[in-house]
Amino acid sequence: MNTIIRVLVIALTVVFSTVNAQEFQGIATYKTQRKVDIKFDSTQMNSDMQERMIAMMKKQLQKTFNLTFNKETSTYKQEEGLGKPQVGGMGDVEVMVIGNGGGDDVLYKNTKENRYAEVRDTFGKVFLIQDELEPIEWQLESDTKYIGEYQCYKATYTKMVEKPRTFSNNASTNNKEEENKEPEMEERTVTAWYTPQIPVNNGPDDYQGLPGLILEVHDGDLTIICSKIVLNPKDKIEIIEPTKGKKVNREDYEEIMEKKAKEMMERYAPRNGRNNGETFEIRIGG
Repeated sequence: MNTIIRVLVIALTVVFSTVNAQEFQGIATYKTQRKVDIKFDSTQMNSDMQERMIAMMKKQLQKTFNLTFNKETSTYKQEEGLGKPQVGGMGDVEVMVIGNGGGDDVLYKNTKENRYAEVRDTFGKVFLIQDELEPIEWQLESDTKYIGEYQCYKATYTKMVEKPRTFSNNASTNNKEEENKEPEMEERTVTAWYTPQIPVNNGPDDYQGLPGLILEVHDGDLTIICSKIVLNPKDKIEIIEPTKGKKVNREDYEEIMEKKAKEMMERYAPRNGRNNGETFEIRIGG
């Protein structure tokens, strides 16, 4: 009799776990920010203008995103009404922030099928990037901490990234030489904090693959921190895979971005040795 009861309990546990897995869903809100460490030539602009420009850039790089998720799929999107212009102006100075995303962009992930679809509005054209999720070789570590009410565990991995480069129109010839150089690479350690209390192998942006929802990420100058979680909200969540936009894979999209960035630099480059105002381009990503 005890054996029969044990089997029944196990069977019921499996059934309830399956039902809960199908219905389990939530919304996690993340705040993102990037450090800004830029030095300007004091002969080009005074200290007051430098401070205003850096403050403007910091504001552009601070965002709020919502990750809507269930056990297998998710969408990651900037909160409505918080979109930012790609080009900011201030007197005779313009700043172009390239690769920083837009308010209409959305990232859909299917961790079960190991694929994603991402909508990117880039230079006025909508792209639909479809590709496989890149595997991340996480190293699980013993460090723990609480983020809100959730106990989190530390995980890290290393990757090779391009060293950041900054271009200006102050010396177009030097910029051209700098642009044609092979990018210098450096090793970076990415740190994430995840909680097994929320059993999904997902997280913000393109971070995933841990045994629990990722609540915090430190990746170079980028910091992502979860500020709010709502599990199984009263109104059922519908996660829809995006389908609109020019279909490309990740490699094709990056080539298009690089080409457009060069075109933008040439567009703002001084002609005939004249420099009617300075333009600074800040590349975000990597």
